[in-house]
Amino acid sequence: MIKALASVYRPAYLRTLVYMLQGSEYQAGPYLRWFWRTQNFSTVMKRRSLEPTKAARLLLAALRTGALLQIGAGLGLVYLGIWHNLAGGVAFGAALMLAYPVVWAHLVVVPLVFGRVFISQPAERKLVEQSRAIFAAHKGIRIAVAGSYGKTTMKEILLTVLSHGLRVAATPANKNVSISHAYFARKLTGDEDLLVIEYGEGAPGDIARFAAITQPTHAVITGLAPAHLDQYKTLQAAGKDIFSLAENVAHDKLFVSTDSPSTQPFLAADFQQFNSHGALGWKVTKLETSVHGTTFTISKGKRKLALRSSLVGKHQAGFLVLVAALALQLGLTEEQVKAGVSATQPFEHRMQPYPLGGAWIIDDTYNGNLEGIRVGTQLLADLTASARRKIYVSPGLVDQGGESERVHTEMGRLIAVSKPDLVVLMQNSVTAYIVAGLEGAAYKGELQIETNPLEFYTNLKHFVAAGDVVVMQNDWTDNYA
Repeated sequence: MIKALASVYRPAYLRTLVYMLQGSEYQAGPYLRWFWRTQNFSTVMKRRSLEPTKAARLLLAALRTGALLQIGAGLGLVYLGIWHNLAGGVAFGAALMLAYPVVWAHLVVVPLVFGRVFISQPAERKLVEQSRAIFAAHKGIRIAVAGSYGKTTMKEILLTVLSHGLRVAATPANKNVSISHAYFARKLTGDEDLLVIEYGEGAPGDIARFAAITQPTHAVITGLAPAHLDQYKTLQAAGKDIFSLAENVAHDKLFVSTDSPSTQPFLAADFQQFNSHGALGWKVTKLETSVHGTTFTISKGKRKLALRSSLVGKHQAGFLVLVAALALQLGLTEEQVKAGVSATQPFEHRMQPYPLGGAWIIDDTYNGNLEGIRVGTQLLADLTASARRKIYVSPGLVDQGGESERVHTEMGRLIAVSKPDLVVLMQNSVTAYIVAGLEGAAYKGELQIETNPLEFYTNLKHFVAAGDVVVMQNDWTDNYA
């Protein structure tokens, strides 16, 4: 209790507040909820550190200035109370000084709220409306990419492969909400053959709103899994939102991954279905994967193409065969398709392999969901022959709502089935569920629970040995406990 109380008077406390704001994307509600559930502020920055952006530096300077002014005012009242007999001066001065950590933790959100309501939101609404007109006037094919997972991977595959024969533009990185779409629209020249627009669902109605603005001609649904259930509440609600694309795109131009079992209840007979076995009449055979990439053959009638990608995991075949088939349908030659698939590369923190001290790390730490865990653990099982020691590392999944216990128990079972030699879990509120899943599936390997994730990841090179294969899935920011 004493340590927790003392933590708000540490020199690093104000820096911690800015870190919490940054981790909450400068949203007042999430920041304040995080603030009030935190008991010891000295333990907040466990996984990351403050990024010294311009906004962060300005906020930190403002907090320090405000805190110093409040402490100075308190000292002034104490002085007047002692030396000039100001009634209540000492008590009020002391209270003013002691209260500065709580006062400035809340005052710092005032300019954020006012700035968002009176400056940012009106400007964003104007930009979004302008983008609606830009998308409506664009003559190119517009492909929307939606789903609970795999959106950025699918978008980048489409961009990489189709660019070998068409002029293609795609939304950057994981910029996948209306304001990001608006900035993307402003940069278009109008002579692109094809646009790829990623949709980042976060709450009911998002997908319908994005579609109304970007007006897609085609759409890809990459899969459905428990995600953002703090907003959607149920997987069915998330699926209903994602599949609302069917109201905006012709069914024969709506491509749905059936590798994701949760999409089944939402499928219509005239949707274009694809999976790791094939797409648009093309069949996948000779599928192999390693830390160096994935190879497979696609065939349709007498036509046959042997393809190779640097993407890791057999699950990538579904995305790759769809894009290859679509590319051929859009007029690319077989040689262009081969070159395009060969050019696909792992994306940062998404099944991204890299060597470390003679070991291979598969970095899949960006976000996460149960289907991602399924393919990650399957990959670990597939790499048995190439590994001296198999290691699985994860903190669990966020935003699972009322499904959290079921999802994490299943996660534990999936990990156990992949038979890693060592499982490393980061201690948090879902760890016990994962452990229960491991025990329920009779996991026989070693289990290690880490209480200091930052220290573990920082010293990973000292943890692994030559010949190890390490799959790291998902990451928790410090606003999750």
